Amino acid sequence: VKVTGVDSSGSRFTPLVVVELASDTKEEAIGWLLSRIRDQQRHGGTALRVLLLSSNIYNPNMFLVGASQQRLLSGAEDVGLFKEFSDGSMRGFTCANKHNFKDFKGKVQDFLSMAECQYIVKHELDTLRARDETHVPGYAQVKLYPGKSIIRRLQSKGILIQMFPLHEKEELKRLSFSWYKKVKLSLQPLDDIRHYYGEGQAFYFGFLEYFTFALVPMALIGVPYYLFDWEGYDKYVIFAAFNLVWCTVILELWKRCSASLAYHWGTLSRKKAFEEPRPGFHGVLGFNPVTGREEPLYPNAKRQLRIYLVSVPFVLLCLYLSLYVMMIYFQMEGWALTVHDEEPTFWTGILLFIPSIIYAVVIEIMNLIYRYAAEFLTEWENHRLESSYQNHLVLKVLVFNFFNCFASLFYIAFVMQDMVLLRQSLATLLITSQILNQFMEAFLPYWLQRRRNKKMIHKVRKRKTLEDKELPLAEQVRLEADMSTYLGTFDDYLELFLLFGYVSLFSCVYPLAAVLVVLNNITEVYSDAFKMCRVFKRPFSDPAANIGVWQLAFEAMSVIAVVTNFALIGMSPEVKAYFPDSETQLILWTVAIEHALLAFKFLLAFLIPDVPKHIQIKLARLEFESLEALKKKVE
Repeated sequence: VKVTGVDSSGSRFTPLVVVELASDTKEEAIGWLLSRIRDQQRHGGTALRVLLLSSNIYNPNMFLVGASQQRLLSGAEDVGLFKEFSDGSMRGFTCANKHNFKDFKGKVQDFLSMAECQYIVKHELDTLRARDETHVPGYAQVKLYPGKSIIRRLQSKGILIQMFPLHEKEELKRLSFSWYKKVKLSLQPLDDIRHYYGEGQAFYFGFLEYFTFALVPMALIGVPYYLFDWEGYDKYVIFAAFNLVWCTVILELWKRCSASLAYHWGTLSRKKAFEEPRPGFHGVLGFNPVTGREEPLYPNAKRQLRIYLVSVPFVLLCLYLSLYVMMIYFQMEGWALTVHDEEPTFWTGILLFIPSIIYAVVIEIMNLIYRYAAEFLTEWENHRLESSYQNHLVLKVLVFNFFNCFASLFYIAFVMQDMVLLRQSLATLLITSQILNQFMEAFLPYWLQRRRNKKMIHKVRKRKTLEDKELPLAEQVRLEADMSTYLGTFDDYLELFLLFGYVSLFSCVYPLAAVLVVLNNITEVYSDAFKMCRVFKRPFSDPAANIGVWQLAFEAMSVIAVVTNFALIGMSPEVKAYFPDSETQLILWTVAIEHALLAFKFLLAFLIPDVPKHIQIKLARLEFESLEALKKKVE
């Protein structure tokens, strides 16, 4: 049952988005913001509907925002939403053409999902711009200029605390049941996830599912290797060779799979909106040469100086610290081995694993601290666009995480050349990091959320006894406002990236790595689904066409994997036997074949088309039709 609100004009509407202002916000600022939201578009407003959340004793400044059916349709056209046309193709929605779209039967709620409606409302609020105001009424120090996004300025100054989309209880219950509440062998309901959370989320869960299935062949080969050939490292040549082909093929096939999903969801050919400056971006007022609008300008040379004179040295210092911690780990490892060799007992056998476990925990802590530092630095670099900010942050975090997690394994493999220690370290790092991640990601936030919810419901029940189990709208909004904010898929992709590294780089030494990652991914599906439905506020939909910059990150890892696996093959006794006299010859042959394999890898990437043929044809047909229509208009 959809809850409806009544705005000041007496019109009924479905509340979609909650806007919470600070409890001490000045009356004139509230009045001005609400009138700007309600104003007609020709007067520079958004023509949305706003309702004060009544009976809210926690914060009197909470508002519900919605829109009329007609406004949602014009908004769908504004954001360039793609929907299925009557001929089965995916086309950009236009109000003039609305009756030619397959699912349009007159009712907006049957045509647009709630996530799409919420995305439209957010887009309209984000594009609400100052006109001739010089500052926010009641706040002389909060400056405005023509064209400045009002919502972003209020957010950066702490006047607007949060803005989030409401959960839809019935739909969430249905999704929870089909997604994680019953143990099943079927695939995830990706269309339902996309319908409720948007494409960005659906792509993450689609990739998680695909990655899990892609690991199955490696896991199946790994089990007999583990059981029958434990000490025969020369036999791992076949496994390493399989690794080389596997990590290239699965990433190329994922691109095709991703393109099919993006076409099916209508985001493959969707034009990217012109990017507005980030909320935190600051500079001297000037004119944007592209739009002609007045906005802050920040010299690129100044940003480059900050990156190369501060950020790069900071990252290098962190890498040095990581190296220093690694050396302490090796000293501990040496000490444990000495104790065990002197007097081997059951307890000294356990002691051998302790340094690796401590090191794995320290790695996770260092990654966490570094992440905060990287976010602070990237913010300080003052990037104008969100995409540029994300790319710089991802690069910083990936370089450090890769070095921190894998440096010790590379050192053991290629400097110490101790395969027994490599196997033990890989197993310990993998198992410890998986346990810690599951605890930090799902159980801890859920436990904290349960405590918060109990306190909140206790307060509600003190005020009045609830006749039925459904919470009133005001209390539902308050509960959701207190939930943790979902910070996006960054950490989830980062975790998969590191697991992909453990499997593709060194699993030929520890063949059970793939089995462990498969088991981890299965629990990850359930824990991630659980936290999305129960722990976090509903995130706004993110109309993605692929997994973005992470595709490049995984491809870079697969190139490193080719080099690593071939180096491991070159070190095996079986291969060394062919070059008994000259080690130089062995190295030259290894490097030559490894280069040939890299060339083969890039050729394979070139030969496997990123977009399946049938989708290419559909897109080409659509482009042809739109050009023909344009010609007719011109004539």
